[in-house]
Amino acid sequence: MTDQFANITTPLPGSQSEKLLERRNNIVPKGVSYGIPAFVDTAKGALVRDVDGNTFIDFVGAIGTINVGHGHPKVKQAIHDQTERYIHTGFNVVMYEPYIELAEKLAAIAPGSHDKKVMFLNSGAEAVENAVKIARKYTKRPGVISFNRGFHGRTLMTMTMTSKVKPYKYEFGPFAPEVYKAPYPYAYRRPIQVSETEYEDLIIQEFRDCFVNDVAPETIAAVVMEPVQGEGGFIVPSKRFVQAVYEECQKHGILFVSDEIQAGFGRTGKYFGIEHFDVVPDLITVSKSLGAGVPISGVIGRSEVMDAASPGELGGTYAGSPLGCAAALAVLDIIEEEKLNERAEKLGRIVMDRFRQLQTKYSFIGDVRGLGSMCAMELVKDLETKEPNKALTNQIIHEANQRGLLLLSAGAYGNVLRILMPLVITEDQLEEGLDIIEASIKEAIGGAIPAV
Repeated sequence: MTDQFANITTPLPGSQSEKLLERRNNIVPKGVSYGIPAFVDTAKGALVRDVDGNTFIDFVGAIGTINVGHGHPKVKQAIHDQTERYIHTGFNVVMYEPYIELAEKLAAIAPGSHDKKVMFLNSGAEAVENAVKIARKYTKRPGVISFNRGFHGRTLMTMTMTSKVKPYKYEFGPFAPEVYKAPYPYAYRRPIQVSETEYEDLIIQEFRDCFVNDVAPETIAAVVMEPVQGEGGFIVPSKRFVQAVYEECQKHGILFVSDEIQAGFGRTGKYFGIEHFDVVPDLITVSKSLGAGVPISGVIGRSEVMDAASPGELGGTYAGSPLGCAAALAVLDIIEEEKLNERAEKLGRIVMDRFRQLQTKYSFIGDVRGLGSMCAMELVKDLETKEPNKALTNQIIHEANQRGLLLLSAGAYGNVLRILMPLVITEDQLEEGLDIIEASIKEAIGGAIPAV
């Protein structure tokens, strides 16, 4: 394989990164993790260059934040133009038009023909927190249901809603009350003797049983669901399951909240991942790729629901900052002009085709799955037992980093390779990145694991 884009010329970390890493370790708490021991110097499109001159192909995209690519000229220009006028006034003090324009555009593209209203915040976790606040205010109910393996953030409420204990919850309790966990389908890990239809029936019934065994439906304000689980391992539910959950919400007067923070803005081939399931949410949470790296998040919802709170009960100092709104408006234009939803579908097919080829070669690739370009590969020690292989996953990531590919894992067991490349990546860059994954697999196994 001849590298065209990835170019590693120093050990990792290089000398400059090593100096910065020492300074980091002296001043930054160890609880703040990092994926690769390098410090960025410049980034453009799907390429990242570090301070030592090493160039990486980016299959992480700031964990799904850079769908329109690093440093897109239109985003940079929008931010520059905004700083020339004003940087911040606080929307709850002196309002500004970009907030209104962005809200109007998101309401127009969000699923459903009903009247919608939109509010903005800073982070994904803050969006989820406010969706819960709004749901409780509207329904006058305290309870919230999230799902096994779901991830919604690291604040008290969202940490409670999140499933993975380590590293997100361990020794950080006590947690917020009135949060309940429901089952979420994981087709790859269903009992071997159970068909997919039977498994769906079982999980749907288990969800309904939550209202018998765990909590009365009359006390639940909202069900919060990722249309594709992100940190949970890029697990795609069936349309039938999602619609069954929605129907139960409708039946009991519960608000259905789609958490689109990782799945939104082109990642799955649509503006919102929930569009694949023919369900219209009552509330939608957004962040990450909405701002192309500038912090902004939001809640989109039915007008009557969003208006339940009184003035002053929602908002924040930097909520919906002018810079974030300007960047987001540029992002929406880019997605439309460059047809990034359609491109995500094409890129996803390329990745899945390669993953399926690899699956036929290696006995440790238990599952490949995805929706649009939100693709993943799950590694196991044995195809029959499906025992997770976290060690091999980490080794492949390490080898990929050394070859110039930014790559991260996911999943409750840490054994899933997930792909979150910018959607503006060229096909040559994508193919080279996939070549690096294959080369890293070969290096990691050292011939010790038999092919299928």
